[in-house]
Amino acid sequence: MSAQTSIRRITAPQITARKGGEPIVCLTAYDAPTAAVLDEHCDLLLVGDSVGMVVHGLTSTVGVTLDMMILHGQAVMRGAHRALVVVDLPFGSYEDSVQTAFRNASRVMMETGCQAVKIESGSYAAETIAYLVERGIPVMAHVGLRPQSMHVLGGFKARGRNAAVADEIVANANAAAEAGAFAVVVEGVSEELANIVTDAVSIPTIGIGASAKCDGQILVTPDMLGQFARVPKFVKKYGAQLDATRDAVAQYAADVKDRTFPTEANLYRFKSFDS
Repeated sequence: MSAQTSIRRITAPQITARKGGEPIVCLTAYDAPTAAVLDEHCDLLLVGDSVGMVVHGLTSTVGVTLDMMILHGQAVMRGAHRALVVVDLPFGSYEDSVQTAFRNASRVMMETGCQAVKIESGSYAAETIAYLVERGIPVMAHVGLRPQSMHVLGGFKARGRNAAVADEIVANANAAAEAGAFAVVVEGVSEELANIVTDAVSIPTIGIGASAKCDGQILVTPDMLGQFARVPKFVKKYGAQLDATRDAVAQYAADVKDRTFPTEANLYRFKSFDS
């Protein structure tokens, strides 16, 4: 039995069972080496469409394609063997009809081997979630600030600042739970509203820029590691990757210019082909 098959991967029902219990640790992942590091500590890894912005340099997630998500999902699955891996369905891949959503979601699962997909949950989402779940595809929902809807919402702005929008967010979260979603991301809302959603729904809430009282938390990993000079206000930087990378590259460049690289100690040693 291989090491990969001997490790029991966390399942969607196990995540759901954590409602009101031990907090769920989640981070985004986009490549195999990072996934391998995160896997030890995370219950859930999200291959988020945020990859378009933090890896590909896009200005929003709207330009992310299904092929991009599949490529990064495959990479993460090679690195992670314990955490539940969820792949975002990108903009335009699920809104048209439940049949389109199933076709694209099933392709993602078959080609990556991931265990679930995530969709941003507007009023249309409940029917799609129910259709996918009935056909064997676990779904994580997403309410509050929905990046794929940034052009309608007027940018990356906090949501739920008035009663009507707050009520809509709670209703969408409840609809997603009743349709069979195993968890729901709650992004960019006030602590009070996030707490209301957490109390209202029967499934775990995963907060991002929401409330510490959510059933779990998720951050965009490059933001958390300090890879960028500017990050959202709610992000705590747990590392200084940008500064460390700059320092390392500067030292490498200096070594090359000073002709101190490579040194005798790290030169490759080749065996003779004659044996």
